[in-house]
Amino acid sequence: VQLVESGGGSVEPGGSLRLSCAASGFTFNAHDMSWYRQTQATGRMLEWVASIGNSGDGARCADFMGGRCTVSRDNARNLLYLQLTDLKTSDSGKYYCSKDRGPNPRGQGIWVTVSS
Repeated sequence: VQLVESGGGSVEPGGSLRLSCAASGFTFNAHDMSWYRQTQATGRMLEWVASIGNSGDGARCADFMGGRCTVSRDNARNLLYLQLTDLKTSDSGKYYCSKDRGPNPRGQGIWVTVSS
C-alpha cells in the first residue's frame, strides 16, 4: 500500500486548499478512503476529518469542519481529494489520507499552515 499526499502549503485565514492523495498497491475502487489530521489541539492524536465510500457514495466530513470540507475521489486515476475552504488557523496541521475508515495504513502526510 502506498499513499502519497500533495497539495498542502501555506494560506491566509479564509483561504482554500485542495489536498490530493495518490494511491497504489491495492485495488483503490474496492476500498473506502479517509482523511485524518494532527493539529496543535490534538497533539500526537489523529483526528478524523472525512471519509468516502469506495464508489464515491457516503462522502462525509466531520461536524467540526462546519461545511468547509468536501471529500471526493477519482477511481479512474486512483486519486482521493480533500477540498478545504474558509480555512482557520486552527486547521493548521498535518493531513493524512488513509485506506479504509481507520487511520492505518496512511501516507506520510502533508502540512497545511493557515496564517496571516
